[in-house]
Amino acid sequence: MLLQKLSVQLLSVLIFATSLSSCAEKKQQEKADQTAGPKKKPNIIYILTDDLGYGDIGVFFQNQRQKENDRSEPWALTPQLDQMASEGAMLTHHYTAAPVCAPSRSSLLLGVSQGHANVRNGQFDKALADNHTLGNLMQRAGYTTAAIGKWGLQGSSRWSENGDSWPAHPNNRGFDYYYGYMRHRDGHEHYPVEGIYRGKKEVYENKKEVSEGLDKCYTGDLWTAVAKKWIIEQVKNKKEQEPFFMYLAFDTPHAVLELPTQAYPKGGGLNGGLQWVGQPGNMINTASGQVDSYIHPDYANATYDHDKDPETPEVAWPDVYKRYATSTRRIDNEVGDLLQLLKDLNIDENTLVIFNSDNGPSIESYLPEEEYAADFFNSFGPFDGIKRDVLEGGERTPLIARWPGKIPAGQVIDAPSISYDWLPTFTEAAGYAPPANTDGVSLLPILTGTGEQEESLIYVEYNQGGKTPEYEEFAPNNRGRLRKQMQMMRMGDIVGLRYDIQSADDDFELYDVTKDTQQTENLADKPDMTALQARMKERALQVRMPDTAAARPYDPAMVSALPVQKVSKGLKWSAFKDNAPWLPKVDGLSPIANGTSQTPTLQNIEEKGEVFLFEGFIKIPTDGNYTFSLTSSGKAFIRIHEASVIDADYGYRAGTLKEGSMNLEAGYHPIRIYYKKKTGTKHTLDLQWSGPTIEMSPIPESAFYSIN
Repeated sequence: MLLQKLSVQLLSVLIFATSLSSCAEKKQQEKADQTAGPKKKPNIIYILTDDLGYGDIGVFFQNQRQKENDRSEPWALTPQLDQMASEGAMLTHHYTAAPVCAPSRSSLLLGVSQGHANVRNGQFDKALADNHTLGNLMQRAGYTTAAIGKWGLQGSSRWSENGDSWPAHPNNRGFDYYYGYMRHRDGHEHYPVEGIYRGKKEVYENKKEVSEGLDKCYTGDLWTAVAKKWIIEQVKNKKEQEPFFMYLAFDTPHAVLELPTQAYPKGGGLNGGLQWVGQPGNMINTASGQVDSYIHPDYANATYDHDKDPETPEVAWPDVYKRYATSTRRIDNEVGDLLQLLKDLNIDENTLVIFNSDNGPSIESYLPEEEYAADFFNSFGPFDGIKRDVLEGGERTPLIARWPGKIPAGQVIDAPSISYDWLPTFTEAAGYAPPANTDGVSLLPILTGTGEQEESLIYVEYNQGGKTPEYEEFAPNNRGRLRKQMQMMRMGDIVGLRYDIQSADDDFELYDVTKDTQQTENLADKPDMTALQARMKERALQVRMPDTAAARPYDPAMVSALPVQKVSKGLKWSAFKDNAPWLPKVDGLSPIANGTSQTPTLQNIEEKGEVFLFEGFIKIPTDGNYTFSLTSSGKAFIRIHEASVIDADYGYRAGTLKEGSMNLEAGYHPIRIYYKKKTGTKHTLDLQWSGPTIEMSPIPESAFYSIN
């Protein structure tokens, strides 16, 4: 076992060493110099649905059911989204950061995994961290920003006069404009005034409550009408159009399966489809008729072979499934309406649009008469698992990306990616390297076919009571599975899966999800998987930081050292131009100077650039918990392995003490220290440590090494 462990660790060292020496050069050979920025920054719209399954979209799964024409397997169609996919790219191996909305959305907005996000598990209404967000990054990149729809990350579920007591209100997290539901539970109700499910709900425009007059406003329609109105204002009311970024977060088809008031208005775009009217009691052009009444005609009289016997008469779809299909078709109409607007405003070719879902499908209807089951339409697609599972059905989400002229039409991309990749993707589209704290990678190379695509970190952790459903569509090993502490990571084609985790020593189940979509054949016992099993157990500790508010059974485990040989004292340093309004992740940039330094100090090199990266290894003397502290004159960030140990970037005040702790095995651990100079100050970077045999003191030269 020791020899096996050493071989796995040696492989890690070689991979790490190769990345140190070649990553920047390879990226720069294939990319234009980012310091210049693009000639014209694209508008960006990120559309996020709530509990929409991979299998709910026609081109991903439902069209296949229709083609097979098995009358016992009903289908629901999404023609507008199918058209969007034909004009852009489908990402068929795209994952969500968590299988439930609040943690999933926090990771998306922060650009970090659940190993680093401050909202984990079922922490609904918790304040989103005051750090880099999709909103404030795009603001600083020159964008006008808007968040429309469901938020649920504001900091409290209580009523707030003018939103002032919510620290993480969207206006406080980088969004110039906000319109929608602030609280998580409000998003369960799709009529703010009538309150069919749990009474009247509050809608906020920026920090003002504006639900008065929103009679008969179905929220999917309302958010779409507001989004169209806002986009039109950006294009028509400004002499020089700034690029815009919109986060459009629907609360459908999640929760109570309410119906719209009427058919979708004809046409779409500038003069058709949904329109903002702005008159109290008639705020949008579908705010009339009967609340919760309209079923799409494709489903109103739909029947199916309920008993799988073609000799017996078919029966009508249960009402709950007519409701669900109408809800997903409504989303389809709303997206098509928005895309038509972009064409009408002549900004279609300069707008990147992403369509996605926050997690797998739910089994909740919130209706007293009928429960909803995700196996009627097989909303989980060809996978097992639903919302709250880290199985593929809970984690794999339908992702469509459209950018005419930039993303080739009709692409099907099967490379793994994850939701926190969009923050670095959007910052690169805006002309900048992403911030150092992101766990994601830009997907622009694989979307546009230019440059070399970095591998995504696919990592999920979650804690949830209950069990997986007993659906006959699921493999026997995935029916009625006890959840509790769960973990998922993917390396290449192999997904590692752990349910009901007891300790860091628990084995991962290993599945080749490119061949075994239902995760039926556990490969963990095969001899050729032994090294991968060991690597996953190590990496599961290397990519995260414990959070006492979301304790895990593997939190106390030691992070393994690497068996480094042929090292020399000191760290390698590289200097870069400052091309971003934040401390950048410099992996894809070319250094303008480099060298070695015995410690991470700017002495004698401070004039070489504006941003610096020190990298190599820190040698830990004995096993134990180590606390690292940093004070700096500028912005700084420290990773050990891939764990974000100290974040002194966003909002950091010079000279403030920042700390982070890790349980580290004795030996060599890879370290990266980022630093960005602050103009007009003496440049200092003071890094100290304490441990089992060490009082807090400066880290000595003897602790820093790099590969020869």
